[in-house]
Amino acid sequence: MNLTRQIIALFLFFLITFSVSGQVADTIKVTQFGVKSNSYLNASKGIREAIEKCKGKQNVVIQLPGGRIDLWPEDAVKKEIYISNTTENDTLSKVKNIGFFFDHLKNVTLDGNNTLVVLHGKMISFALFNCQNIEIKNIQFDYERPTISEAAIISVSPSAVKIKIHPDSRYFIEKGKIGFYGEGWKSSSFFTISLDKDKDLMRYASFDPFLNSKATQQENRTVLFEGDFTKTNYKAGDVLSVRDPYRDNCGGFITLSKDIVLSDVKMHFMHGLGIVSQFAENITFLKVIVAPREDSGRVIASFADCFHFSGCKGKILIDGCKTSGSHDDPMNVHGTHLKITEISENKKIKVQFMHHQTYGFEAFFAGDSISFVSPKTLKPIVYGKLKSAILINKKEMELVLEGELSNKVKVGDVIENTTWTPEVTVRNSRFERTNTRGLLLTTRRKILIENNIFYRTGMHAILIANDASGWFESGAVSDVLIRNNTFEECGYNAGPIINIMPENHELTEGYYVHRNIRIVNNTFKIFDKPILSARSTKGLFFSNNTINPSNLPETGTNENSFTLTACKDVVIKNNTFNTSWKTNIAAFEMRKKEVKTDIRNSLNK
Repeated sequence: MNLTRQIIALFLFFLITFSVSGQVADTIKVTQFGVKSNSYLNASKGIREAIEKCKGKQNVVIQLPGGRIDLWPEDAVKKEIYISNTTENDTLSKVKNIGFFFDHLKNVTLDGNNTLVVLHGKMISFALFNCQNIEIKNIQFDYERPTISEAAIISVSPSAVKIKIHPDSRYFIEKGKIGFYGEGWKSSSFFTISLDKDKDLMRYASFDPFLNSKATQQENRTVLFEGDFTKTNYKAGDVLSVRDPYRDNCGGFITLSKDIVLSDVKMHFMHGLGIVSQFAENITFLKVIVAPREDSGRVIASFADCFHFSGCKGKILIDGCKTSGSHDDPMNVHGTHLKITEISENKKIKVQFMHHQTYGFEAFFAGDSISFVSPKTLKPIVYGKLKSAILINKKEMELVLEGELSNKVKVGDVIENTTWTPEVTVRNSRFERTNTRGLLLTTRRKILIENNIFYRTGMHAILIANDASGWFESGAVSDVLIRNNTFEECGYNAGPIINIMPENHELTEGYYVHRNIRIVNNTFKIFDKPILSARSTKGLFFSNNTINPSNLPETGTNENSFTLTACKDVVIKNNTFNTSWKTNIAAFEMRKKEVKTDIRNSLNK
């Protein structure tokens, strides 16, 4: 038996240390560059030097020492980066401090050896530029001072509230007013979300009553606020999480890279946005956990989204992951619509980024296929292929088509990059403790969502959108399978549980934005009636699902379980409803015959 184990161990050793080409992997230990675990010294320089040592090598394992290491912006890599959904205010620097910076590297494994990497100030944990075949595994990242402050409410009365501020949240009281600060920053605004810890419900809240009160320091990080609290709904035991909502960073960044794997990675806090993959190809997350450290006593792990994919292609796989404690959506997959602002006589097209948080990077490349889209109807006008694409300034690109430009295209239309659209699989994962949505998915390629648990997401557990007027996040879906998932008491802030809601402000007869969406063999535990809403969708199948009641109080906001607008070929059959209320289907801007259902007397219009 011992011999068998030795053989298996030897096999695993060779499996890890040999590349696909059969070469033995070089092992670079960061301790050779002065990095010491549990020293609480700045390891930024040693980490930077160890990664630089990988250049020119074909197969490398970077090994961390275990224990804890600390990284400060001093001696870290600094790079100007423009990040989707994260770039704000032209007047401020876009230079980021990066803990682990991989640039033009290939066949590199970062083996964290379960090291806890503690970041100081505002830092990106890791960034990958123009890399291929990179794996980051067995590593934890956290902030010494998270940029979200947390406080538990101790007592509440109409004229006073007492809170206890978490030890990781630095604060001051000056002239009777409270403020929060950190390593190199100070909050100038106070966006607030409250958590009912007993029920695991997160809701939007306001910090204004505290700011308008007199703050008095008491013992043991307890602060008494005296003022008018008659119009608040705070209660003892709730946890308030407060942040300055300005986004100027992200947790991790992957761009212009291919075949990237994150395995057994724990992100205990991320500032600005989560792990952002931007124009990257083939991204795999295996057992990636976004949650506070269990011994931290904190409840929030992400300043905004957890996993964000903008303009990616190839395959995105999320397997065995978990998100718990985010101030925004656990996962968002989308492209970006750019608006046509000018068409010159030589058929050059000038396009512009439209949302203030998304700009400054190349959104098109020579050879890409594109779709010209009407912003009001979201209907494709014509398709084309790019001969050239140039970023002419931070907010504009100049495009030249192969062949002639159709006279149907005009200034004001938008363009979607259809080459950079990924297949997406999300399975065996859990999404919980967020006041917003669960998964946002807009990609024209295959989507599979299976065997997941969506637990008390404040809004829709799944949102399929597409718009060219707000966030300008593209595009249409054509093949979606949602199966064998559990949706438990989702949508308590705003339902329904699954929302298919393209923002086409003008309906076009015979055209449907989304197509071919199947929702089968799922279990819904619901406290309120709305389950599914869909707009401008052709081929919507809701079957063999089980709907059970919950003990949460109903909100009574909507009597309809299914709301359909301008849809076609809808099937709602063979579901099991264990609820006490009547199941209603509401249909608008469509004929009743477009809905096939076995729920008797359910279809209203």
